[in-house]
Amino acid sequence: MTGNAPAAGHALAILTLLARHATPVAAATVARELGLPRSSTYHLLSVLVEQGYAVHLPEERRYGLGVAAYELGSAYTRQAPLQRLARPRLTRLADGSGHNAHLAVLHGPDVLYVIEERVAGRPSLVTDVGVRLPATLTASGLAILAALPPAQVRALYPSRAAFVQRHEQGPRSLVELRRVLSATRARGYAVEDGLVTPGLASVASAVLDHSGHPVAGVAVTYPADEGPGVGAVVRLVRGTADELSRRLGHRGDGPPPAG
Repeated sequence: MTGNAPAAGHALAILTLLARHATPVAAATVARELGLPRSSTYHLLSVLVEQGYAVHLPEERRYGLGVAAYELGSAYTRQAPLQRLARPRLTRLADGSGHNAHLAVLHGPDVLYVIEERVAGRPSLVTDVGVRLPATLTASGLAILAALPPAQVRALYPSRAAFVQRHEQGPRSLVELRRVLSATRARGYAVEDGLVTPGLASVASAVLDHSGHPVAGVAVTYPADEGPGVGAVVRLVRGTADELSRRLGHRGDGPPPAG
């Protein structure tokens, strides 16, 4: 089996490359970008087409992802591995910090809350499971956005009309958002104070996958007047996000710098 390991790695690299491109790709492009011999590239593409993971478009002389790749992605969603990995760690984070903790994922320009761990006696929150909020107003959203490439952030917020405020607060333009994201990267974690609910503040850190892409944000929300003692909470949040990132295959200590 070990003799097939390089071929398996190259096949996975081809699938990853096809997924990165918005449109089907020529075999020559695949070979060039991956540094593979053309003969090997065509052979691997043929195998992927036979298995349904790639599709050949002869009229365009290009290759794209096949139905089997879609089914694989759907299975990932059904199994919800991120939530399974995160839930016990979010429980531990809530217990350790003494505050409500949550996990959110980016959904267009919003964040969608997928895990909520509440602590008895703490203020009630609007961030229940299934709730969507503008990413630019939440700590978890800002943590994710700060780890995205600038071009992707720009695509999410192409004009002032894309920005939403609550309580007349929050970034109103891409320039203002970039300023906030730059401060977030310099600080090493995201903060939000009263943008979602007056009197409550949050800190968050991004969860990164094997490629360094931010797949979620881990956050803790606390009364804003407890801010002076939040240093320990920040360490717990960052530690939880880093642990989840490592479990997802990320090799690093935090989000990569972005321009």
